[in-house]
Amino acid sequence: MRFHRPYISTTAAVVVSSLGVAAYQHAPEKPPAPAPGKAAVVQDAAGPAVQQQAAATTQPRTSVPPPPQYPARLPGLGPRTLARIPAGARQVVLVTGTGKKSAVSRVVLYQRVDGGWRPGEVWAAHNGYRGWTDEHYAGDLHSPIGVFGLTDAGGRLADPGTKLPYHRSGAFSISGAGFEGEPLAGAFDYVIAIDYNRQPGTSPMDGTQPMGANRGGGIWIHVDHGGPTHACVSLSKAHMRQLLRALDPADHPVVVMGDAASLAR
Repeated sequence: MRFHRPYISTTAAVVVSSLGVAAYQHAPEKPPAPAPGKAAVVQDAAGPAVQQQAAATTQPRTSVPPPPQYPARLPGLGPRTLARIPAGARQVVLVTGTGKKSAVSRVVLYQRVDGGWRPGEVWAAHNGYRGWTDEHYAGDLHSPIGVFGLTDAGGRLADPGTKLPYHRSGAFSISGAGFEGEPLAGAFDYVIAIDYNRQPGTSPMDGTQPMGANRGGGIWIHVDHGGPTHACVSLSKAHMRQLLRALDPADHPVVVMGDAASLAR
């Protein structure tokens, strides 16, 4: 049967009417097959987008590295030494001598963070000419073993930016030669007083010795002159500046010093 006008179903007419379409054409039930090559072009055009979407869904997520784990205890220290470190100390300058009679040592600044101790760089250092002793006396050329506060600083040069009280004075001058003939000039450009037989809260130049003059005093961390000291600990000038800038009285810094075997007790 041939219709003289286009045929449209009642449902289709309603749809067309609702869309406000004024004119329409009768669409065949099956779309015409694409011309040769057309389908391939369409597929190729869509292919990269699909591939990129698939790659995006399969690409692994970037993992966040875990925070660094620091030792819960200061390395190399035994129970006796650890017990002498104040509970409130959050900065420890660890000076470890290579031997009981050695004048060579290494220094590491540890900072208490998140329940552990974060180490700084390892710095080369010198200590007393004859090594270390548990009972220091004036002129014995040993550095004292123990745990001591670090409360005051000073030097011949201007304050490099420390938070410690800093006493600048021309009195921090020294001349002559060390045990190995090295010049001592500049050794007191920067100093940090070690609270051994001294009154904390005073200039490193203060001569008060609570334990008596025979027990020695004036033991500092100062600029290295290239050889052993009388009893002090010495670091390079650059490392002295770093240490002075790092120490903070709010963290109650202390120095833990001695030969490795003694500190392990």
